[in-house]
Amino acid sequence: MFHLSDFVIYCFVTAYTPGANNLLSMSNAIRLGFRRSFRFNLGILAGFAVVMSVCATFSATIFAFLPKVKIVMQILGAAYMLYLACKVWKSSGELSTDSGKEASFLSGMLLQFANPKIYIYAITAMSLYILPVYHSTMALIGFTVILTLIGASGSFVWAMFGSIFCRFLSKHTKVVNAIMALLLVYCAVSLFVS
Repeated sequence: MFHLSDFVIYCFVTAYTPGANNLLSMSNAIRLGFRRSFRFNLGILAGFAVVMSVCATFSATIFAFLPKVKIVMQILGAAYMLYLACKVWKSSGELSTDSGKEASFLSGMLLQFANPKIYIYAITAMSLYILPVYHSTMALIGFTVILTLIGASGSFVWAMFGSIFCRFLSKHTKVVNAIMALLLVYCAVSLFVS
């Protein structure tokens, strides 16, 4: 059975927590404005699509050839979610921005190939939520598109809100971090209670 709410919670928490994409998108928007930083975010979207496709293919291949890998992926996925929950819980409101980065399409796209967060996001979502239920090529393509759009949307939102979002997070860090961490713990526990 597909657990839509758990899947959506995991995807949005992972996509909207601070990471390389989100912080650089916000930095570029603060420095250059949303319109001039838009091409960087389009690069993120393009790179995200490529990485998601590779990870979906990789996960589906492993899942098909090694059916016993499901419990290993559940344990590793839950461990990653708990690790991410700890990192979110402990993170401070200090969001550093790197003003030296250029907001080009290519830099946004290339960033995705060196961003471990999206590899783990894709493989975890595919292995734990999608592949146990869906096996057709069309379903995997559809979920790859969904994962790409949700994942890349975080950088667009962080860019759009720029310094406003940064101030909000700084002001309400403890509450935001607690909510995000608890949602990740919920997702990790729900993997074994279904």
